[in-house]
Amino acid sequence: MEEKLIAPCGMNCGICLGYIRVKNKCPGCRNDNANKCSSRIKCIIKTCEVIKANTSGFCFECEKYPCLRLRQLDNRYRTKYSMSMIENLEYIKENSLIAFVEKEEKRWLCSKCSGTICVHRGYCYACGDSA
Repeated sequence: MEEKLIAPCGMNCGICLGYIRVKNKCPGCRNDNANKCSSRIKCIIKTCEVIKANTSGFCFECEKYPCLRLRQLDNRYRTKYSMSMIENLEYIKENSLIAFVEKEEKRWLCSKCSGTICVHRGYCYACGDSA
C-alpha cells in the first residue's frame, strides 16, 4: 500500500474493489491517470476546491469537516463494510499518514497468501480466502 492510495475522504483506495480488480481498474483517487472511473470523476469530495487548496489534501482541514457528504459516505461504509472514513481521517490527523498506511497494510493483509482483502467483498481478491 502506498500513501498516494489514501483518498481525501480517508478511503484506502488500495482495498477498494475498483482498484484491486483487473478489468476497468481504477487508478485511485489521487492518481491523475487518464483511466478515471466515472464515480471518481463525479465525486463531490475528490473535486472539492477546499481540499485542493489545503496543505494535507484531506477533509479534516476543512471548516465544514465532516461535511454532509462525508458523513453520508462514512455511515454507508460503517454499515455495509465495517470501515469508517472519519475514523481513518482522525487516525491520520493524530498519528500521520505513514502510520495509517502501516496500520492498513496489517489490517487488510490476507493471512493465507499475503494478498489484499477487498473492503467491498470481505475476502482476499488474490486467493478468495475470507477475512
